[in-house]
Amino acid sequence: MKHHNINILIIDDDKDICESLKKVFALDGYKVKTISNPKTALCELEKNIYHLIILDLKMPEIRGEELLSEIRKIDEDISVIVLTAYPSVDSAVEALQNQVFDYIKKPFKNNELRDKVRRALRSKSLILEPDEELNIKIGHRVREFRSKKGLTLKQLAERTGLSVSLISQIERAESAASISTLNKVVTALNVKLTVLFQDI
Repeated sequence: MKHHNINILIIDDDKDICESLKKVFALDGYKVKTISNPKTALCELEKNIYHLIILDLKMPEIRGEELLSEIRKIDEDISVIVLTAYPSVDSAVEALQNQVFDYIKKPFKNNELRDKVRRALRSKSLILEPDEELNIKIGHRVREFRSKKGLTLKQLAERTGLSVSLISQIERAESAASISTLNKVVTALNVKLTVLFQDI
């Protein structure tokens, strides 16, 4: 899965960690910028759009907690994952108060961090899993066919024997419909099932 439109900013005074993480996330298809001088981080955030920040708490120039507070003044909504080799209750509480998505102890496994990044981005609907994308495309297609036929949700429900609620959930991609259910829908819409999946 590629994520070419997702920008990640890594802030860590350890250049080796920056480079290592940059390689990991670049391979996953993200656009990655690293900063090993935390004093330049705020300027970078004001100039460019980032979707997620990976932030080390223990840095010589500025405390990570202070930087996190300043980041929140610039962008309240950005996802932040905190890394620390020196976890403490105080730093964890402060991180939570600044609405970090996760707090990870160093050393960590790359796959663990990759999973946390994916979850953080999914929580903001910035990336979708393949099945979620499929449900969205099917939902749009069903709504499109229903609109062309000039049918209301209630009318389609009556034609299919399905509930209005279920058809609405399918159209809004809140429910993964079975092939049997989709077959009832397309039959009622006088469309072939293969057409529903065409170019998806």
